[in-house]
Amino acid sequence: MQLQGSIGGSAAIRIRVTGGILLVAHLALVAWLMLRPLNVPWVTPPNVHPLAGIRADLALGWPHAARRIGEGLALLAPLGVLLPMAHGRLTVSPLSSLIRTTAAGALISTGIALLQTGVPGRVVDVDSLLLNTAGVLLAHLLVVPAGRARLRRRQQLSGDADDAEARDRPVTAQEELSQGRTPTIPRVGMAP
Repeated sequence: MQLQGSIGGSAAIRIRVTGGILLVAHLALVAWLMLRPLNVPWVTPPNVHPLAGIRADLALGWPHAARRIGEGLALLAPLGVLLPMAHGRLTVSPLSSLIRTTAAGALISTGIALLQTGVPGRVVDVDSLLLNTAGVLLAHLLVVPAGRARLRRRQQLSGDADDAEARDRPVTAQEELSQGRTPTIPRVGMAP
């Protein structure tokens, strides 16, 4: 039986719904930013060599490089928080959550890069895929474990009060009875 605490039940649903709405809004914003045609007099060739674009940005100077690298990291970084928030589980392996979220961020970044190939003025840049994925990973590492730990503590504190209420409440006959084994239906043979 699941008791309704300050974090259980409706609060978990609110977190999931809020995460889902923010996730859709962020993806719509990213799609609008990255899939708009650009009016440029020329298009640079696609960058398919990892870290070549970052090295070129660093050669132009730190302010320019910091801006470009920051933009690449920040574009999909909110996914590192929004994907676990939309999933809504508090008790999950931190490593599996990190791997799932990072893989989803990499897939979304790859999908955007593939869609950009058909947009005038946009070219594929492998460094943007790497930076976007690193942004998702960093955001997840910085926010999600601490946020989950805080929510678990709140749940335990409210759960202790709920446990005291549950102990004082009389047990009903419905809660005492076991349901037993699930009935199965034997297979019926085919007629000749």
